[in-house]
Amino acid sequence: MPNTQFEIVALKSGIKSLRLIENNETFHPGIGPLAEANILHVDQHDFAARAEELKARGESFVLWDVGLGAAANVVAAIEAFKSIDADFEIHSFDRSLSALEFALEHTEDLDYLIPYREDCLRFLKDGYLELTPRIRWYLHVGDFRETMHLDIPAPHSIFYDPYSPRGNVDMWNLENFTAVRKRLDPNRPCLISNYTRSTYVRVTWLLAGLNVGVGTSIGEKEETSLASNSLELLKNPLKPAFLVRVKISHSSAPLRGPVFKVGVITPEDYAAVAALPQFHQDT
Repeated sequence: MPNTQFEIVALKSGIKSLRLIENNETFHPGIGPLAEANILHVDQHDFAARAEELKARGESFVLWDVGLGAAANVVAAIEAFKSIDADFEIHSFDRSLSALEFALEHTEDLDYLIPYREDCLRFLKDGYLELTPRIRWYLHVGDFRETMHLDIPAPHSIFYDPYSPRGNVDMWNLENFTAVRKRLDPNRPCLISNYTRSTYVRVTWLLAGLNVGVGTSIGEKEETSLASNSLELLKNPLKPAFLVRVKISHSSAPLRGPVFKVGVITPEDYAAVAALPQFHQDT
């Protein structure tokens, strides 16, 4: 039966991507799937240097790919890992495999998948793939809020790329990110990359106990966001000036619960954010 959840669309650049018809959400809408994956995710994580440190201790580098989707992010990571002499584990999470299944039926439009088509088919069938003796790829299907608590090693990096908050609030609310932060190993610095620049998302991350910083520009976005359990991993952490934006913004309240609702931050939440250590580093 044909997959009617998605359609192929042409971006402004002429590169093809796919769109979820139900909520009109286009994957990698700016500069295209692979280019965006490299700039937004791969390039910001400095895999080579960080993996070299782990190799010296005999440890594997663990990447969580949250929102497998049509696999552009993970393909970009695999390409990067192949050039690094270290061991890698990739753990991909998604509620459904329909996006990747659709993408594999349209590799003439999504050509980044052509070299990996047979690998992806085996991966979907078996739930695991040893891409090389040094790169192992695992699949976890289901609600991420549950699957992240399986017997999976804590990550060194997270590509966080689920559907946007408006229609997928459970993946963006304070309860979820508090659980993510608790799932991290405090002795294992972890960097999280995402396309957002929304004040309310950054506030939600901060109240969940994560350090938050400004990420790279991409396409028409002047900046994106990074988060980490280690302030040292952030090259451009949010400074006290961010608190001015939080105070005056009409959408700075953290997301809580199952309903998407933005608004002005409460005095109590603002005080909690303003008291965080990352805003008092120079005092």
